[in-house]
Amino acid sequence: MGDDIAADLRKREHPTESGVSPYVTSPGRSRNMAAIRRADTKPEVAIRSALHQAGHRFRKDMRLDLGHVKPRPDILFTRAKVAVFVDGCFWHSCPQHSKPPARNADYWIPKLARNVERDRLQDEALETAGWTVVRIWEHEPTTNAVAAVEAVLIAVRSSMPATNPAVPPTKDARVAPST
Repeated sequence: MGDDIAADLRKREHPTESGVSPYVTSPGRSRNMAAIRRADTKPEVAIRSALHQAGHRFRKDMRLDLGHVKPRPDILFTRAKVAVFVDGCFWHSCPQHSKPPARNADYWIPKLARNVERDRLQDEALETAGWTVVRIWEHEPTTNAVAAVEAVLIAVRSSMPATNPAVPPTKDARVAPST
């Protein structure tokens, strides 16, 4: 299925034989689409802020290289290996709020389906690499989202091997000469 997505993307990147792209948009629509953020959306910033205030430290919008799949989770807890995605209802086809677009459906329906398929492939790749994936819908209240992330962090951290903070790790394994 992933090969179908890549082939479809290649088709969209290159115009038809006549040299005209099959998807023509107005300058106003193009401006609107260019203004849509990939990162730092309001729900994402609210969740990050609440997690930070609760004392959690994390990376944001960091790309992971997992072979042929390169996910970019919105929030990443590297030590616990927890990846958090804050998904927009429209872009990721929320079952509760999403409805098929009425205009330009030939373009939008396959695009949204590709987004959902990409999400599934990223989840599989992350889980295969040992990551725990948390997906949160943008309509989810911030307190519920933070509680869900914290619950996963607690579960993951409780299964991690304990380290002894009283014994600092040695930088040099050589033995000092005896006198």
